Amino acid sequence: MIGSETLNDYLERLASREPTPGGGAAAALHAAQGAALIAMVARYTTGAKYAEHEERSLRIAARADDIIPEALQLADDDEKAFAAVIAAYRLPSASDEDRAARSRAVQRATVAAAAPPRALIALATEVVDLGRELAEFSNPNVISDVAAASEAARAAIATALITLDMNINAITDEKVRAEFADELRDGHDAVLSAQAVTDRVREKVMA
Repeated sequence: MIGSETLNDYLERLASREPTPGGGAAAALHAAQGAALIAMVARYTTGAKYAEHEERSLRIAARADDIIPEALQLADDDEKAFAAVIAAYRLPSASDEDRAARSRAVQRATVAAAAPPRALIALATEVVDLGRELAEFSNPNVISDVAAASEAARAAIATALITLDMNINAITDEKVRAEFADELRDGHDAVLSAQAVTDRVREKVMA
């Protein structure tokens, strides 16, 4: 599991000439880092000076804490899903019957491989939403980390969108492809929202 290996071990695997882990897993780690930064900023926005916001800060920190293992699980899920796609492509294709069975297996695996990036878009969007809320009252000494979290989440969403685009392009069932349309739109909207959070933080810093 990615969450239990050392950073060096993960990066060595990421850099190796192996198909997994890849961009999908890296995107999930972006989301996990963004959530961790949100949790840190929220914890710095507690105490007597921030008493009126403490309940909100603790709620945000708690949810951000929960997002971290969820994102790490999606990294593992993405790795396993892509490995299944590769395995499907390696099935025998000598006969017409083999090729038909292989095609069906590839389609099943490709549809399944779309699940992790779809979930990641929703999860990273939560990081952006938490950052938007926190930016309005956070400890100014660490508010730049809200922008860092937003940018990490934006990277997660943008990468998940690319992964999802690739999956959709490989799916032949038009009905299944159409089911992804709303999620793609939501993902593109979330990328813009992340930029808005960063811009808001920059305004507050400059002020």
